[in-house]
Amino acid sequence: MRERLARVTLMRLAEPGDPVMGRLTASCGPEAAVEQVRRGALDAGFVHWFGSARHRGAAGSGDGDGAGAGDRLARILAAWAARLETADPAEDLAAGERTGARLVVPGDAEWPTQLDDLGDVRPHALWLHGEANLRFACIRSVAVVGSRAATPYGAHVAAEFGAGLSERGYGVVSGGAYGVDGAAHRGALAGGAPTVAVLACGTDVTYPSAHHDLFAAVRGQGVLVSECPMGVRPTRPRFLVRNRLIAALARGTVVVEAAVRSGALNTAGHATALRRVLAAVPGPVTSDTSAGCHRLIRQGAATCVTTPAEMTELVGVIGDELAPEPRGPVLPRDRLDPETRRVLEAVPARAGAGPATIAVAAGTDLETVLSCLGGLAAAGYVERTSRGWRLRPERPEGG
Repeated sequence: MRERLARVTLMRLAEPGDPVMGRLTASCGPEAAVEQVRRGALDAGFVHWFGSARHRGAAGSGDGDGAGAGDRLARILAAWAARLETADPAEDLAAGERTGARLVVPGDAEWPTQLDDLGDVRPHALWLHGEANLRFACIRSVAVVGSRAATPYGAHVAAEFGAGLSERGYGVVSGGAYGVDGAAHRGALAGGAPTVAVLACGTDVTYPSAHHDLFAAVRGQGVLVSECPMGVRPTRPRFLVRNRLIAALARGTVVVEAAVRSGALNTAGHATALRRVLAAVPGPVTSDTSAGCHRLIRQGAATCVTTPAEMTELVGVIGDELAPEPRGPVLPRDRLDPETRRVLEAVPARAGAGPATIAVAAGTDLETVLSCLGGLAAAGYVERTSRGWRLRPERPEGG
């Protein structure tokens, strides 16, 4: 219980995805990390790491020398200490329970172990609100992301992907925002698999407010996820930081519609960094809202997909979930044997021709032509006139 209280405290002290707090927690554990903040002094080994990391750029941009790194770390520690004064982990746990949410931490049965791939930016804990088990929902899952200002095309495709993936037993992970996110969640709700909405605010905060009913439906068939404490409002940095969770939870990410400057491309970057499958859906070449997808495909960063089946082929077990190759309609003419098709191609459309003339044009013998013409006439492809054989004006394939 003490570790859980410590992790709830860390959620108040540092912003989500803070790599410095992440490294401190990894080096000494959550309880010791809180204690060091409380006493206002960090272990010498961690201070040395921070100074070295600053030189390598591993702890963020800023000062290049040891003294500058020390000043920077002192400011970070002071900010944590200020937040610690108002932190009340017991009340946070009680507030979560009052709303119906539950806390999961690393080591719990419901914790998705793929989040460990995030290293120093792994969340300290997660608040979950919904009927679905997060770990099970994400074992076979795809993240569907894209523009908030989705076009009708983008919203339609996102809903189709959400429904198609869900029908194939894949959980659909997205961010609960307007546009592509919302359409993907709604599509997933039409299928049988759970959908996971990763929020940039507390699970008790409905943002956007117009998605109140959508989030209620997600709680019933899936789960809301947040690394923010109860009552925390979303900010632009929190939206960008939560994108790493979307990419990490799923086996692969598909970008349905995204402009060149889009938060969805931020998620795509996280997917690439985590070595997850990345795909993108092409759109009209004249559409600015698909320019980001086209760039990902052109650069070779993402695989072009056009159907949910193609996406499941990418993320599924090799050989088990192959997408069917797209084919045009099969016409009656396609079922003819090669010799008969050759004769049919040699028959004129208007003026009639004799069997000998058709034989020369088809490159075959007269006996074969006579045999084929009889079958073609019976099938309605050709007709005999006073001037010879010609194609019937209306053939079964409508050609």
